Amino acid sequence: MSYQNHNWTIESKSSLFDLKLNEVWAYRDLLWLLVRRDFVSFYKQTILGPLWFFIQPIFTTIIFTFIFGNLAGISTDGLPKPLFYLAGITAWNYFADCLTRTSSVFKDNAAIFGKVYFPRLIMPLSIVISCLVRFGVQMILFLLCIAYYYFISASFEITSAIALFPLLILLMALLGLGSGMIISAMTTKYRDLAFLVTFGVQLLMYATTVIYPLSEAINKYPEYAWIIEYNPMTPIIETFRYGFLGEGSFSCGSLVYASAVVLILLIFGIVIFNKVERNFVDTV
Repeated sequence: MSYQNHNWTIESKSSLFDLKLNEVWAYRDLLWLLVRRDFVSFYKQTILGPLWFFIQPIFTTIIFTFIFGNLAGISTDGLPKPLFYLAGITAWNYFADCLTRTSSVFKDNAAIFGKVYFPRLIMPLSIVISCLVRFGVQMILFLLCIAYYYFISASFEITSAIALFPLLILLMALLGLGSGMIISAMTTKYRDLAFLVTFGVQLLMYATTVIYPLSEAINKYPEYAWIIEYNPMTPIIETFRYGFLGEGSFSCGSLVYASAVVLILLIFGIVIFNKVERNFVDTV
């Protein structure tokens, strides 16, 4: 492994919008080391190891199918129940992982931040990438499920909206990154927020079309449907389902709205992250 000499000037005053992308690129080896560390350390002392990538969505899909599909009788727009729930779970898990892990980045890495300098943005970026590995494994499970139901001639179809898949991944990653950086900046001073994040993400899932289609919410609860529609994850999951399964409330306008919200949260997250990183060691 070769290294190049770089001369950096560390200043206490810099633009809040300065991402220091040149430094991030220079420290790219550190980025990949952190990604590897996260992957290895998380499953290092587990018996099943990476198999948990498959086990978690499988058991969640089974529980959702039994409770929401069979007992509650919630519509899945005519799609096979396991396929419908697995699509929502796969997309939601990536966003939720990015958000929850990024939200504690200052608190979890205070010891490292206080000892050595490197672009602080490296940490949340490594989290987003390491979560992408888990998302990729769960996508394999989802595609295997699609292949099975295609083989038994289940009623669904892949549409041209599947071409938006890379955009959807980017939106989920940036939404989790931006929201997580905002929360991480706030938890340096208000520790109580760290305890609310996991609980809050679970509640937010029920305001997103993970366990029900948007059409069901609009038809049965029109007075509350606007809450779900204005959730930026809703257009992302609906487009995800529409692309792979041919069912969902796909709308270019809704996707543009979600992209605008993601961009606003990301910019705000960058500003507040850059502001807090200057003196967070004194407050954490």
